[in-house]
Amino acid sequence: MKSFKENVDLYVDRASNDAGISNDLIEHIKSTHSLLKVNVGVNIDGVLKNFTGWRAVHSEHILPTKGGIRYSPNVNQNETEALAALMTYKCALVDVPFGGAKGGLRIDPKLYTEEQLRMITRFFATKMINKGFLSPSLNVPAPDMGTGEREMDWIVDLYKTLEPNDINYRGCVTGKSVESGGIRGRAEATGRGVQEVIREFFRHPDLIQQYQLKPNLENNSIVIQGFGNVGLHLARTLYERDDAKIIAIGEHNGYLYNPKGIDIQKLIDYKTQNKSVDCKELGTFKQNAEEVLELDCDILVPAAMENVINMQNVEKIKASVIFEAANGPVSYDADEYLYQKGVKIIPDIYVNAGGVVVSYFEWIKNLQHMRFGRLEKRYQEHKMEQLLEILEAQQGFKITDHQKHMLTQGADELDLTFSGLEDSMRNSFNQIRNIQKQNHQSFRDCAYQLALNKIKKYYTDRYVRVSRY
Repeated sequence: MKSFKENVDLYVDRASNDAGISNDLIEHIKSTHSLLKVNVGVNIDGVLKNFTGWRAVHSEHILPTKGGIRYSPNVNQNETEALAALMTYKCALVDVPFGGAKGGLRIDPKLYTEEQLRMITRFFATKMINKGFLSPSLNVPAPDMGTGEREMDWIVDLYKTLEPNDINYRGCVTGKSVESGGIRGRAEATGRGVQEVIREFFRHPDLIQQYQLKPNLENNSIVIQGFGNVGLHLARTLYERDDAKIIAIGEHNGYLYNPKGIDIQKLIDYKTQNKSVDCKELGTFKQNAEEVLELDCDILVPAAMENVINMQNVEKIKASVIFEAANGPVSYDADEYLYQKGVKIIPDIYVNAGGVVVSYFEWIKNLQHMRFGRLEKRYQEHKMEQLLEILEAQQGFKITDHQKHMLTQGADELDLTFSGLEDSMRNSFNQIRNIQKQNHQSFRDCAYQLALNKIKKYYTDRYVRVSRY
């Protein structure tokens, strides 16, 4: 089986044939521009534990570079470089001015206490800071598998201590708690972004007909593999906003199945209490976790790990459309097989870009030192109140207090964040769609072509830069 990085590079090679980019430039774009490998030695209960970590900078065509930090016992250099490459193309695709980066620490966080993880994180982050691989202007991490707000808060606190003169210290990472300078909506951003992609897809009747789906989203059966941060928030928003029929939810130990649709809110409540989706009141739980990918459904959303759809199970895939919420869930060979079979894939570099879009908003907020909406919220409310008063006086009718509240409420930070997220995902979808209408290629090839053409624009004399790495 090809490595994760090989799969990504092959997608680039395939798309570059139609992007009009020289082979030399493509090879430069594909290459990892710099790589930090460190050994983190931490004294835990009197025993020196060693942890290997990486921070890969895939592209520095624009700074800072951006990408999460993953804590997993399976982290390795190839995976880190592949994820960094995906970040480069992802950021370019959705017009986020970051280069691509990624980090990872080979560790099972479940084996350590909170205080031990805090110490390990601080040691790892110290090495990245000292080597120039973490700062608001050069390299900005974020949460990923095995990390979250807590770890990002620890890093912010450390960076402030080590760099006391950097007034933009809060921008050294994104995905922080709101109290530490984070932005509302970041936790659910990736899942919400996937939903916006699916919603935009269903605004195109020609695609619905071409992909043999039912006209209305709520009439299509959906399977989601993975019920972590991305899958959970995706399921919640699809269920609450679109009344979607989600027939199966998969986790590492099995999947919950109900052909009539699962009550997602009840499932979230159950998982919160029991750390499992094995809720027999909501459906049938089956222990063969891999089988969830092979269910008969209209829409399949892999939202967990890379390469879960490969040449060993690709013949069993029955979905009409696959939305790649995870990074690299379909191998290169499986992608080609499914394309020939007629299964359409909306690729990861676009589908799960919602996280980096909102991370960009958070970074901008940190540099501006001001929350979104602070200047205009009350102004908007007062202007709308005046408008309603004029309408009531001229038309002779009374607007209820509830109606007034709904109409006059100004946009707060969360409203503006989700509005910006929707705009970014919809614009990128239509840019990809325009390319597809011209060349009739796969959605993935068109997405990569769009990303490569945007990156290409930076490689002119005007943008040549000397890196400090």
